[in-house]
Amino acid sequence: MTRRRSLAGPLAALVAFGVVLAFLVAVVRGLDGPRDTGGDGLTAADVDRGTPVAQGDPLPEGVDLDTWADAASPGTGVPARALRAYGGAELAQRADTPGCRLSWTTLAGIARVESDHGGLGRSRLGDDGRPAPRIVGVPLDGSSGVREILDTDGGRLDGDTTYDRAVGPLQFLPTTWATYGADGDGDGVRDPHQIDDAARGAAAYLCAEGRDTADGTGWWDGVLAYNRSGEYARLVWAAADRYAGAAQASNSD
Repeated sequence: MTRRRSLAGPLAALVAFGVVLAFLVAVVRGLDGPRDTGGDGLTAADVDRGTPVAQGDPLPEGVDLDTWADAASPGTGVPARALRAYGGAELAQRADTPGCRLSWTTLAGIARVESDHGGLGRSRLGDDGRPAPRIVGVPLDGSSGVREILDTDGGRLDGDTTYDRAVGPLQFLPTTWATYGADGDGDGVRDPHQIDDAARGAAAYLCAEGRDTADGTGWWDGVLAYNRSGEYARLVWAAADRYAGAAQASNSD
């Protein structure tokens, strides 16, 4: 199974994240010009592997995702367009694999760490669910901090015909997308640069191999499959926990 690399901003933003990881620094070298992750000063949670993360109540079947996302966005700080993608992916994945019990909060946590919900640096998430400019990582050329992965898609997704790169708001490698890519927005195209598609693919990836993401072990196994770094998983845990708490507070108002 192909492992992935996470996007992050310049070194100053990494300090705000509270971690300096080689895979994050490597991605910075591949970005075009100065970048700023924005966000909310996320720091890795002080938790042990296997610690369950708060998930909140499942979204009810038939929920109006636009209305739900507009209501949840102010409290969580997540753009409504991104929330709509995460909520749609939760509903679809729960229908496909109910035993996985995936929550949108985990998808939002991953997207926060990977690309600040498609808002990394100068990129902004459009109404069509695509960040502009596109978010593309460094070439995986075997240089310091990255492993070598020669091109597998003829540059179709990442524009690089020599090496593979992680792409889109959920940072998929072409080989991983070939296995888990999905059409989340129903346009007949599987596009990792489009957030509905990317969130749906990420949901399938997290729920692979019969995982139960509401269980501590299953959640950690899924997130570590996404990126095999304990510090990365603790960042995702912190973000997901924050989003679950914010959503619960909004629902109680």
